[in-house]
Amino acid sequence: MESNGTVRPLPTDGHQATQENFTMMEAFEWYVPADQKHWQRLRKAAPGLKAIGIDNLWVPPGCKGSSQQGNGYDIYDLYDLGEFDQKGGVSTKWGTREDLIQLVKSANDAGVGIYWDAVLNQKAGADRTERCQVVEVDPNDRTRATTDAYSIDGWLGFDFPGRGNKYSTQKYHWYHFTGTDYNNANGKSAIYRILGDGKDWSQFVDKEKGNYDYLMFADLDYTHPEVEADVQAWSVWLCNQIPIKGIRFDAIKHFSEEFLKSLVEHLDTHVGPGWFLVGEFWEDSLDAMTTYIRNMQHKFSLFDAPLVYNFSSISNTPNADLTRVFQDTLVANEPYNAVTLVMNHDTQPAQALAAPINPFFTPLAYALILLRDSGYPCVFYGDLYGIKDPKNPFPPSCGGKLPDLCLARKLYAYGEQKDYFDRPQCIGWTRLGTWDRPWGLAVVMSNAGPEEKWMEVGKERAGSVWTDVLRWEQSRVTIQQNGWGMFPCPGGMSMAIWVDEKAEGRERFGKLQFPLSEWFVDWLVKEEGTTGSLEIRGQFQFPMTPTKNYR
Repeated sequence: MESNGTVRPLPTDGHQATQENFTMMEAFEWYVPADQKHWQRLRKAAPGLKAIGIDNLWVPPGCKGSSQQGNGYDIYDLYDLGEFDQKGGVSTKWGTREDLIQLVKSANDAGVGIYWDAVLNQKAGADRTERCQVVEVDPNDRTRATTDAYSIDGWLGFDFPGRGNKYSTQKYHWYHFTGTDYNNANGKSAIYRILGDGKDWSQFVDKEKGNYDYLMFADLDYTHPEVEADVQAWSVWLCNQIPIKGIRFDAIKHFSEEFLKSLVEHLDTHVGPGWFLVGEFWEDSLDAMTTYIRNMQHKFSLFDAPLVYNFSSISNTPNADLTRVFQDTLVANEPYNAVTLVMNHDTQPAQALAAPINPFFTPLAYALILLRDSGYPCVFYGDLYGIKDPKNPFPPSCGGKLPDLCLARKLYAYGEQKDYFDRPQCIGWTRLGTWDRPWGLAVVMSNAGPEEKWMEVGKERAGSVWTDVLRWEQSRVTIQQNGWGMFPCPGGMSMAIWVDEKAEGRERFGKLQFPLSEWFVDWLVKEEGTTGSLEIRGQFQFPMTPTKNYR
């Protein structure tokens, strides 16, 4: 350490540059307003997101859905990115094709990449019904037919009249699907397996419910060569239209694993290798997830659903054992293929997979995914900007400190990791830095009141003074001659992120001019009678005690 308190980098000779930490963000939540302005919002936000350490945006499904209010999982036309007058208008829920192109350009100019959300399992909003032979199946065992064969009028005809034959001449008929859920002839809803020569559910899907090929709407049949060819052609077309860096594949346990392998190979051959690929394989079975990763030759990452469930359980259990937070998680077993997260659009409150996380624990959970050495963390739009559920809206999480948590990852979470998971209600770890990213950090957290932990940060830091970048803990820690320090955790149930007070970038913390979303400002004015200034975050005090207002 220099006399002025700065850490002297080691000589560069023989040392490779340290890989920069990257963070992705899911750039939407379920209740984003259907005002066709979201692409514009993200375009304006991209430079600020980059400034706090967000490097890639997982954008919502950008293909035309069955209506302008749908989030895109009700997908109608893969080739309509908000260009054609179909399903209620030209725009998707998020905006027009031109808005999308401008977003991608602005994001790329700011150094932010785009991950596309590909919805390939189903189609919705058919243009007409078609008659076909089916059997009804048991919803809990889709391998068991519950009726004899009979005919239904299913919404299975897709003509794309607004687009015509531009980009693709492929139209879809009943024989391009394996199942549907509605008989227009009598108004009956059921799970119908479509019959035909050699037609059946895919055998390369999850075995939950006997066979989990069918999820919703009209279920695509990837054994049909026209379906496979059209979607492969679309994938290349998309990459030529929009310069994306990766793809998030929706509902991958519901459609053919073999097709997805061939699609990845097709992209590698016709566009080029090097994609980041992540799949939504939402499963609490670690064995099923690791088997899928192996089957995909480790070219695929998965979202760490078991970790989310651990966060939910621990946060809602008094005096839970924090040392078990990574037990049976994907990040602990396949760290290079795990995308870690705290919440997403499916697990947010009021959604089908809701996994409630008590508010006191949300910053702890983000520290556990952002500041450690394993996994690729994904920040949730709803945690950064708030959730606009009309029945139960939520403000930004972490007391407004999520930008600081992201920035701490970008600046300081490097080097060897030393864990101190030695007490059930208080855990911590340190990162010792590297030759070219030398500062490091120390994290301590508690779910049972004020605590402190004796941890090592390195003898070269002896005499340096460390403070909490979150400013929740006000004390100062002087590192001892042996490189150790006693790092306190503030009262209540909280955490602290300790960094040398002279570390480069410290001046950026607590001053992040990160605007609240427009809807949240409006909500505050309506509910609290206040303006949407940055200071309003002061009303969310941390550390805090658990509450039933889960977030």
